[in-house]
Amino acid sequence: MLLLKNCDVYAPEKQGKKDILIAGKKIVAIAEKIPEPAGIDIKVLDLNGLKVIPGLIDAHVHIAGAGGEGGPASRTPEMQLSHMLEAGVTTVIGCLGTDGMTRNLESVLMKAKGLRQEGVSAWMYTGSYQVPTPTILGDVGRDIALIEEVIGVGEIAISDHRSSFPTAHELIRLAEHARVGGMLGGKCGIVNIHMGDAKSPFKPLYEVVAMSELNFKQFLPTHCNRNTYIFEDAKTYGKKGYLDITASSYPYFPEYEVKPSTAISELVKAGVPLQHITLTSDACGSLPGFDEKGNLVRLEMGYPKSVFDEIADGVKKEKMNLEDVLKVATSNIADILWLKTKGRIQVDKDADVVAIDDDFNILHVIAMGAQMVEEGKMLRKGSYE
Repeated sequence: MLLLKNCDVYAPEKQGKKDILIAGKKIVAIAEKIPEPAGIDIKVLDLNGLKVIPGLIDAHVHIAGAGGEGGPASRTPEMQLSHMLEAGVTTVIGCLGTDGMTRNLESVLMKAKGLRQEGVSAWMYTGSYQVPTPTILGDVGRDIALIEEVIGVGEIAISDHRSSFPTAHELIRLAEHARVGGMLGGKCGIVNIHMGDAKSPFKPLYEVVAMSELNFKQFLPTHCNRNTYIFEDAKTYGKKGYLDITASSYPYFPEYEVKPSTAISELVKAGVPLQHITLTSDACGSLPGFDEKGNLVRLEMGYPKSVFDEIADGVKKEKMNLEDVLKVATSNIADILWLKTKGRIQVDKDADVVAIDDDFNILHVIAMGAQMVEEGKMLRKGSYE
């Protein structure tokens, strides 16, 4: 058991000074004062002066590596456990991405299982950029319904020169299969959409909704801050459906991208409901830059820490309330992706807890009830770190 004393709790809603009792992998009590149970082996952490927040959920991570746009040597490595922990991330959603040709979903699935074995939480999307998209069991619906770790399909690329340019009918069929697979498996069955640089990038999604019985919330379009014109379109689309802002791209390409914390603030000011907005890192994904002729001119890689850094800037630079900006990487993602035990500091939820100081230094990380970081020192790393 673990007793956290004198916590300034953001659940993500501000709760004030509380004690939190953890037993096994769950939060079992939250109260102003919890006495130390007698006769029980328990560790007590006094977190006085620290803010305690839910473990972050990074819902777009290339956990088994990605990239390759610059040739074989530009393939990115797998996610390391330490990269998650230093970022306050206790849950990830893995995806394949651009390379559905030389990489496979089985590797993503095994990496998700490996991260779970190392003590954090992990799920994944089936599929990749391409349509028809790769699967494990022959159909996206079967993958979602039958494989525990698979919760949806993505990232499916549209409005991008690397997309297979699926028709509206192909996207409808894909989304319908994902939806039914989700129904059968008790999962969200959502379709994660990679948004490219083409003009009117949301047009294919508007067409899908107009031509079918699907609604906008069947989709989670990502990279919605990648340039100014997609971001302007996002201010309208986001009033109807979900939007994912990508953190790790900035500050690599600040000349044409919208800074993530600024994007969140501006979307809310434009009337987009806060609960429609999520923030993810695209970690371990390659961040390519192409010239007007389509030539690769630069390449970077994303890291999970970008999400926490943008949350900090949301408070320090955009003057948002901590409880509001936290939601885009905690409770909003948990609600949209049906991660029912995640995203909140609440009794019966998983004990995923992060303690930070006023300068946004991460001092403690607890994942599934186990201490991973204590006083800024990493207690656990991945198998080959």
